[in-house]
Amino acid sequence: MQRKAEFEKARWLRDLVRFLPLKSQFVLSGNVRDLQAHEVAPGAITPQPFNQVICNTLLDSGYAQILSWDPISGFQSLGRPGSDTSSGQALLTELGLTSVNGAAPAGIDLLSVTLQRFVHRQGDPIALIVDFASRLVIRSDSLSAAEHQLFTQALVLSHQTRNRPAGPDRKPFFNTVLWVVEKEGDIPDWLLVENPKIRHIPVSKPDQMARRALAPSLLSALEGGQDSTEQARLQAIDAFVESTEGLLLVDLTSITQLARVEGVSMERISDAVRRYKVGVTEDPWLKIDRNRVRNAGDFVRKRVKGQHHAVTHLLDIIKRAMTGVGASRKGNRPRGVAFLAGPTGVGKTELAKTITSLLFGDESAYIRFDMSEFSAEHADQRLIGAPPGYIGYDVGGELTNAIREKPFSVVLFDEIEKAHPRILDKFLQILDDGVLTSGRGDRVYFSEALIVFTSNLGIYKQGEMGERVANVMPGEPFEAVQSKVMAEINRHFKQVLNRPEILNRIGENIIVFDFIRQDIAEEIFSQMVENTFADLRERKFDIHMVDSARLALHDLCLNDLSNGGRGIRNQLEANLLNPLSRALFDQDAQPDDRLVITSLDLNGLSLERQ
Repeated sequence: MQRKAEFEKARWLRDLVRFLPLKSQFVLSGNVRDLQAHEVAPGAITPQPFNQVICNTLLDSGYAQILSWDPISGFQSLGRPGSDTSSGQALLTELGLTSVNGAAPAGIDLLSVTLQRFVHRQGDPIALIVDFASRLVIRSDSLSAAEHQLFTQALVLSHQTRNRPAGPDRKPFFNTVLWVVEKEGDIPDWLLVENPKIRHIPVSKPDQMARRALAPSLLSALEGGQDSTEQARLQAIDAFVESTEGLLLVDLTSITQLARVEGVSMERISDAVRRYKVGVTEDPWLKIDRNRVRNAGDFVRKRVKGQHHAVTHLLDIIKRAMTGVGASRKGNRPRGVAFLAGPTGVGKTELAKTITSLLFGDESAYIRFDMSEFSAEHADQRLIGAPPGYIGYDVGGELTNAIREKPFSVVLFDEIEKAHPRILDKFLQILDDGVLTSGRGDRVYFSEALIVFTSNLGIYKQGEMGERVANVMPGEPFEAVQSKVMAEINRHFKQVLNRPEILNRIGENIIVFDFIRQDIAEEIFSQMVENTFADLRERKFDIHMVDSARLALHDLCLNDLSNGGRGIRNQLEANLLNPLSRALFDQDAQPDDRLVITSLDLNGLSLERQ
């Protein structure tokens, strides 16, 4: 959508102009520290400071002079950029103020005295912007004597003053006072409540129209901004406007400054937006070795065995995240989302670790949350932080803090089905908007994260009597396992949780893992045993195992594959590691001793020196 030929001022500014003849004082609250889109010439929209936009608007409306006050500088005259402010200095003197270097220092007492002189002054209409008025009071419900005097005087003056005709058109004017505050409650309620003489005007964050109006002037300074085609320019504007949803205009100017410094072209402005949101100036995703990912199949399958389908699917998600194919990078959605489902011990968590190692060189770089710890209704406060007024408010949430610290990461939510349904709503925000608002009000972006859920859903189901029964069995073909697990996942989210929208956000990225089959179990067993003896050799223990003992260990470890690779490891610990450690301790074995495991069964093993 192209910008309208005629620029439309922000609604708060239009409301201000509309009520100037009717109200003597105004309270402006909300987004008052942001820049504002202002038309400096027909068709030329630039960002301007908030007070400057007010000043220009008031001068255009017929006011002769504009003054401002803040707690540091006191009173000073405002005007259009480059204009002569000598008349403003004369006005300060007329009001009984002593100007030093263009400003008249004044605290709250002098502001109170000057306010009465200002409101009752005759002649051409004037206006006073009381900036940072939130800092005039320590507590609005417990005013000091000086604070009470100031606002009582403001209240009385709002009712006493009368508008008067001025200018060639004889329009009604007040000597207008504008209180600029961050929140409406920062000043006493009794000044505003049911006061027909004072108008409260909230200043909202910039909408799409404001961002679109400002985008052409900001993007024109980037590489390619002057010599690009009209179509390319409009595409860049659309991308810029869409990707900056929820940001301030001061953020938009900072983004374009960042882009200029880093040499980001106009066509790649969305990349600059994403990096600005997460608070970094570089993109680790661009540093990932593509050849490593291209040849990652063998690397991953060495650690995650028997899950060719799952590995291929997840690597496809990784490649899609790196290339951006099939996903809009204009928004804040995560780089990729995967839902790993299947029996216990088949490699779901291991695959997440392996992918982390593949991408970032360190498998410990992933952020893991065990969702069984978040089964309580208010456990979401652990993730995003407690709301204001509660204990731990200043600490923040575990998830929001982690993402703020490491925005480029793999985030693993383990056993997602055990989380409270209320927490699932937070996941919906992450998947849909890619952003969470912490308890402190900070926006945390997930646009650079890879989100991985793991679940055992579908392996068991509820029987006719409410009991837990197996839904799939190890002997079934993978196609049957996949079909049953998918059906149960759909039923759980749609009928049990009543949150089908979460499945819609995950889409086709539900990856079902197969049971550990006998041939794969043989490979896992061999690898675990080899790794065990390799570790012993590193500790200078020369230990061997006779074939009969190895066969016995094999039968013990592979007797039951219902717990997958984790079950094999548990049996290995119970039947080899623990008895071996006990034997080494009892025999006072020393490094470089040559030892042989001559027999092994459920009762333990025999260890002999050679």
